[in-house]
Amino acid sequence: MNRRQAGTAYRERIEALLAELGLPASLLAGRPLRLIPEAQRLAPVGLGTDGRDKLLTPGAAQAWLALRDAAARDGVGLLLISGFRSVDYQAALIRAKLARGLSAEEVLRINAPPGYSEHHSGRAVDIGCAGVAALDEAFETTPAYEWLCRNAAEHGFRMSYPRGNRQGYLYEPWHWFHQGGSGTGKP
Repeated sequence: MNRRQAGTAYRERIEALLAELGLPASLLAGRPLRLIPEAQRLAPVGLGTDGRDKLLTPGAAQAWLALRDAAARDGVGLLLISGFRSVDYQAALIRAKLARGLSAEEVLRINAPPGYSEHHSGRAVDIGCAGVAALDEAFETTPAYEWLCRNAAEHGFRMSYPRGNRQGYLYEPWHWFHQGGSGTGKP
């Protein structure tokens, strides 16, 4: 299968999955979301806060470890909450929220639809710190968040979903995307 055929097959897989989840295209219309292929090469970066191995692309893995180590040298502890997430895992997260009674609109303000999550790329990390619940907006009040705002770009990371982001997601001060840079290798 050539690259074009693989892209078409992936898009068809995502469209079928969205239909199965009951996420109509109308819910995505007007939001500048892009289809994100799943990473093919991943490297381990250690255990996450859930005790499970976390993976990132090799360049993002190198950058995350450098970021974490630089923060530690400055007395700031960064915890990895999540990294690579497959399309199937993303679908399972959404299925669980729908089963709990959340509407599709509510779910899509919290989670990207399968096929559209930066986590699929293997270049997104959710970061936390001791003393604050994971994936909580209170993270923005921590020294860890302040440190990231001052230093993340030097390691090729940017916060993806600031307040009022164009993609329509809730504010996520914990979600950072590796776009490359600063000698960290290719993304």
